[in-house]
Amino acid sequence: MIRAIMHGCNGKMGQVITGLVKTDENIEIVAGVDTYMGISNSYPVFEDIESCDVEADVVIDFSNAKAADKLLEYCKEKRVPVVLCTTGLSEEQLLKVEKASEKTAVLRSANMSLGINLLMKLLKEASKILAPAGFDIELVERHHNQKIDAPSGTALALADSINESMGNAYTYVYDRSQVRQKRDKKEIGISAVRGGTIVGGHEVIYAGPDEVIEFKHTAYTKAVFGKGAVEAAKFLAGKPAGLYDMSDIIKL
Repeated sequence: MIRAIMHGCNGKMGQVITGLVKTDENIEIVAGVDTYMGISNSYPVFEDIESCDVEADVVIDFSNAKAADKLLEYCKEKRVPVVLCTTGLSEEQLLKVEKASEKTAVLRSANMSLGINLLMKLLKEASKILAPAGFDIELVERHHNQKIDAPSGTALALADSINESMGNAYTYVYDRSQVRQKRDKKEIGISAVRGGTIVGGHEVIYAGPDEVIEFKHTAYTKAVFGKGAVEAAKFLAGKPAGLYDMSDIIKL
């Protein structure tokens, strides 16, 4: 049985993961960390990671960027692997992630969904065949009306996976209203839709001569990100020091 610390246990994703782990026979949460103590959990909760004295095999982090520094120091010192799901890390913090990975296993990904990460792998293979055959590539992402950034980090990660497979030969176009000219073959158009309570939707369109191929992923609840984080924790426990991502979990 893998023992996990849930860092950010009383946040929305922390509670989602707590619920998911209850039905998983291979992993248990032995402690939580959160500055908010207003929720009762079946495991002890500490106000900061430095106060946590419970031994664990892995840490799952869904907190905030402000808490990342102490978490990385803790995991580096204790040699505890960490699944780092917190977004918005600064360039300085990303360097600390790399430093921590020299001492312990760190898994970080732009999106924790198993489906999205499988899609990234599929797009790499599809692009190698379709792009040289003259297919144009367009990406449409959809999110709720409270999301501030556009395009989404996941949309950019999908575009990057395509671009990397093609030798980074493509440029990104975000707003065609500002480009009054014919579409270039070496570009990926990225469009953002914001409305309602859409959790997340990403569609990649390969438009070729007389045929269209579409890849689509829709997230109906945030549980998909929690499920991916749990699978990542089970994968990472016991792994040697190094920097990992979700592509290491999904092998085709």
